[in-house]
Amino acid sequence: MTADFFWAPRPRPTRGPKAALTLDQIADAAIAIADAEGLAAVSMQRVAADLGYTKMSLYRYLPGKAEMVAAMLERALAHPPRLGNPWREALTDWATALLAAYTGHPWALEASSGRRPIGPGEMAWMESALRVLPPGLSGAERLDTVATIAGHVRMIVGQVAESDLTAAMGMILRDHAATYPAVVAAISDVAAHGGADNAFAFGLGRILDGLECLLEQRASVG
Repeated sequence: MTADFFWAPRPRPTRGPKAALTLDQIADAAIAIADAEGLAAVSMQRVAADLGYTKMSLYRYLPGKAEMVAAMLERALAHPPRLGNPWREALTDWATALLAAYTGHPWALEASSGRRPIGPGEMAWMESALRVLPPGLSGAERLDTVATIAGHVRMIVGQVAESDLTAAMGMILRDHAATYPAVVAAISDVAAHGGADNAFAFGLGRILDGLECLLEQRASVG
């Protein structure tokens, strides 16, 4: 894996045919495969075939699959939204846009896990969130805040991908309701009063509440 793949100057070949593809075209072809069949279906061979080229021809543009997946993630995440003020609304907009980017490409959750080349798109997402954070936080706390919000988004995306669990729980409770009375009570309350499928907004609100409370406490002491 080439860590500086997005940042190192790309050498221009002095021999051979003129480059006919772009990295974006390769990434878009790979995204189309992943959207339809999952990330496991993406390979250098498959992408090259879909583009009408040989596998070896792709190596003119990227070293291997790890870099291709990183390029896919860059394209899938695109650019963060333009954020305004106040900071709570801005961070809500940021998290909502990130959720939409991930849910639009379910494979992106897997692609963004573990070591990988980090591109300017991912850096722009972090930069935009850090810029709207209010004063009163240390550098570590600012980074932790963004990590916590992004982690919440990723957790929700993972839950959406496993939505069949809800149906499975219903099947279990039909025969074992007496064993799990608290679960039955919560589900019954949702059935009577609504409010289901709100974990993203509820969790994000509590994260921002906690941050606001911390800032207010520090302001009162200062």
